[in-house]
Amino acid sequence: MASTDTEQTAPLIALFNQTFACLNTILVKGDGEPLYLPAAGEMPAQVIFAHGYFASAMHELAHWCLAGETRRQLEDYGYWYCPDGRDADQQAAFENVEIKPQAIEWAFMCAAGRPFRVSSDNLNGAQSDRLGFQHRVHAQALRYLTDGFPPRAQQWLDALQQHYQTAPLQHADFDYRGMYEC
Repeated sequence: MASTDTEQTAPLIALFNQTFACLNTILVKGDGEPLYLPAAGEMPAQVIFAHGYFASAMHELAHWCLAGETRRQLEDYGYWYCPDGRDADQQAAFENVEIKPQAIEWAFMCAAGRPFRVSSDNLNGAQSDRLGFQHRVHAQALRYLTDGFPPRAQQWLDALQQHYQTAPLQHADFDYRGMYEC
């Protein structure tokens, strides 16, 4: 019997919480939409991912790895979020912000031996240039691979590769054929 996504996230949560304990941040399975909550009093910062989905956890961790110290003091890093149903201008702005986190998410998914899917996250809104967005995410992933990932992203990649026993990332891991699997 195949394990569920939720069963797959329990070890992921433990790995993250152990890896980044010194940064007073925990990964939390949420029941609703993803959210980042900064530390408050005795409560550590929380990276809350949606519905127990493995890919959601990786995506939210990519945002956390990119956020600087000032952004990590703000709920949802101080970013706006316009939900599904965005018009063409809102969707273009959304995609511009999503290139880097989705490129990092792709690397995380590869390090965990899991498939990756680019997400435009706008099922009920304006249709974007999905292929163009995929190209930009792919190009950013290759730039990170060549120039280096942000420090926390690299630390998380190292932890994932050790835990899942995957090889160091290579250009071939980001094979352009459909951009959906490692």
